[in-house]
Amino acid sequence: MVKLQSKELEQSVEVHRIIGHIKGTSPGPTVIFVGGIHGNEPAGVFALHKVITQLQESNTPVRGSIYAIAGNLKALKNGERFQEEDLNRLWSANEVKKLQNGALLNPKNQDREEQVALYKSFKEILGTETGPFYFFDLHTTSSKTIPFITVNDNLLNRKFTKQYPVPIVLGIEEYLDGPLLSYVNELGYVAFGFEGGQHNDLSSIDNHLAFINLSLVFTDSVKKDSIDFNHYNNILIKNSLEVQGFYEIFNHFILSRKDEFLMKPGFINFQRIKKGQELATCNGKKIVAIKNGKIFMPLYQDQGSDGFFIIRSIPKFFLKLSAVLRKTRIDKILALLPGVQWNTAKKDSLIVNLKWARFFSKDFFHLLGYRSKIVDRNHLIFKNREVASKREDYKETHWFQKN
Repeated sequence: MVKLQSKELEQSVEVHRIIGHIKGTSPGPTVIFVGGIHGNEPAGVFALHKVITQLQESNTPVRGSIYAIAGNLKALKNGERFQEEDLNRLWSANEVKKLQNGALLNPKNQDREEQVALYKSFKEILGTETGPFYFFDLHTTSSKTIPFITVNDNLLNRKFTKQYPVPIVLGIEEYLDGPLLSYVNELGYVAFGFEGGQHNDLSSIDNHLAFINLSLVFTDSVKKDSIDFNHYNNILIKNSLEVQGFYEIFNHFILSRKDEFLMKPGFINFQRIKKGQELATCNGKKIVAIKNGKIFMPLYQDQGSDGFFIIRSIPKFFLKLSAVLRKTRIDKILALLPGVQWNTAKKDSLIVNLKWARFFSKDFFHLLGYRSKIVDRNHLIFKNREVASKREDYKETHWFQKN
């Protein structure tokens, strides 16, 4: 347990790993919220504590189970993103294997201790509860922003997130190593991140309260008339009308710990930028936009390895086309092409030799549900985001059955 205080957010609360758990009186989904995996992002934790308290005090009928979990307790106590390692970059396949085989029973630092505790919480919930399971990772950003959603790009996540009146950014997993949500998506469940606003902006708590309550309705955990649905929906709608829809990342400026990075002041998330526009300086050199687009998550804090991203809108035609192509599994013929072969026996990833297959673009593989990771200068591995999806677990839900 830690005492979590924020003068900027005018909040103070005692927080345990399990912020709260509500067991419903009838069968239903298992809904898991994680707040504060970065310790300088307490808004989601405050919001979770408030929602759980309100549901308990009002005796709101709940189906299934609701869990509210605190991510990095030690970092939250200190108000820092992390202590030694970013807890939201420790969930790669290799790191999870270490957790599974007990190699991290004696963690080497505080952030690893937090990871072990989180993993045990997830394992216990998945082992004792029934599905369908939903995971929501609550965040804030260092720059001013409207609320938005980030998702690993599979059709299950797309279909569920369409219910929210906020912009949705696909494919961020291609640019991050070891985020928590990639681990959960590999398990096949609906899982995505919500960014509620700037770290110390009071409206971030309101945005999180709205998102949490809407999520409980969208998952069928609580009935729509059990909460003030229109109020919460309007909170998220009011700033998002001009930018609603799906977006994809096409540029990422990544930092090393030694880099001296300074974002130019005044950039706001989803702000339009032009090719050649100066965005930042890194080690004394000007950094400019490589193309027209929208700035995404510009870095205005000391800790972090992501300087900024640039995103662009995805036309509805391509969203529909990719859905058709993925459902027909046309990707099965790709390994017949020169320079392309299956990377695993499960046929869930491809390795592409760029010497032979330069005519393929990343956009082509994205349409088919694949996201890439660089192996070396001549090879890319493309991982299929559809194979793991537990679509059968959700087929009886109202949102899955919608066209």
